[in-house]
Amino acid sequence: MADIRIDATHEVGETAGAIWRHLSEHGPCSLAKLTKDIELPRDTIMQGLGWLAREDKVEYANGAGKSKLVALK
Repeated sequence: MADIRIDATHEVGETAGAIWRHLSEHGPCSLAKLTKDIELPRDTIMQGLGWLAREDKVEYANGAGKSKLVALK
């Protein structure tokens, strides 16, 4: 059981790093584009965003229509 938790924490941390790098290089983008560009499951992207939000490193804004934009602070 402990190995699963460590692997999950590592995966989410790696995903948070990939999100941070993407936003740093490309600027704000929609959640849909972020998921497409990083090529990981949406659930994993959302967990990585949660990690960054907990560390107060991202902010969200309304995009066109119902889309949400995410950006680095």
